[in-house]
Amino acid sequence: MLLRFSATSPFVRKVRVAAALLGQTLEIEPADTLDPNDTLRSQNPLGKIPALLADDGQVLFDSSVILAYLDMLAGGGRILPLDPKARIAALRKEALADGMMDAGILLLYEGRFRPVEKHEPKWLEHQEGKRSRALDAFEADAAPFDGTITVGDIALACALGWFDFRFEGKWRSDHPKLEAWYEAFAAACPHFADSTPAA
Repeated sequence: MLLRFSATSPFVRKVRVAAALLGQTLEIEPADTLDPNDTLRSQNPLGKIPALLADDGQVLFDSSVILAYLDMLAGGGRILPLDPKARIAALRKEALADGMMDAGILLLYEGRFRPVEKHEPKWLEHQEGKRSRALDAFEADAAPFDGTITVGDIALACALGWFDFRFEGKWRSDHPKLEAWYEAFAAACPHFADSTPAA
């Protein structure tokens, strides 16, 4: 299987961590989402990463679909629980973490692609509100890490790691329970450290 990727994408990191946890080997190939000539756009019409070129010829996207596929290949129930209630809880956690990452990426892009004088304060406030509320919700629900790793845990850890990378870890001071969970997750999952983003 071939993964179109960027080393700094938290969504790509989700896939790499999941594959490592499940004992699956992925070939990787960089993708430039801004290059109209990159083959990524013919593989994923949205032109987004990650995109997984499966052995059967399918191209799978986005990260949540890829994680479900990798879990299926591993026999099911490894990172995506089989029990219906646990499955919904894991998917809900993944969705909130993914949405938090989306908001963070939009904040980053506003600074990267628009000059300061053209920044829209209401837009920035809107995205920061999503990120802040999600962090607070995770803090309120945070429990000590118990060694179980689901798609939701992988997504949350990748979101927090990306916030460390792009936003200097500013989430940590107001979210001590979440920080403790994150550090325990990272210590228990060596594959997570192996995929730490670098500028």
